[in-house]
Amino acid sequence: QVQLVESGGGLVQPGGSLRLSCAASGTIFSINFMGWYRQAPGKERELVASITNGVTTHYADSVKGRFTISRDNATNTTYLQMNSLKPEDAAVYYCKVSSRSSRVWNYNDYWGQGTQVTVAS
Repeated sequence: QVQLVESGGGLVQPGGSLRLSCAASGTIFSINFMGWYRQAPGKERELVASITNGVTTHYADSVKGRFTISRDNATNTTYLQMNSLKPEDAAVYYCKVSSRSSRVWNYNDYWGQGTQVTVAS
């Protein structure tokens, strides 16, 4: 089993920055996907940024050039640096990790508990 602990959300003014963290712990042999999703009230959950196999990154068009995803392999932690925040970035942000507990097992998806990001003046 894998546990994810998120941190770093909060209230920030438009134009400000926040850094979210998501630390994975438990029985982890390898991780092939780490991603950040967000869900605003009344909207579908959407993929914001992801990093696959520790190398390939993907960003939603709405955050390109403002958000940066990174991964610390030593601590199984992913970070989302969010700059130039806009009111429309406000949402609950969730991390998702796909990991397996051994070489022979399939990858399973795990979700964090979510962290609120509020962008307001």
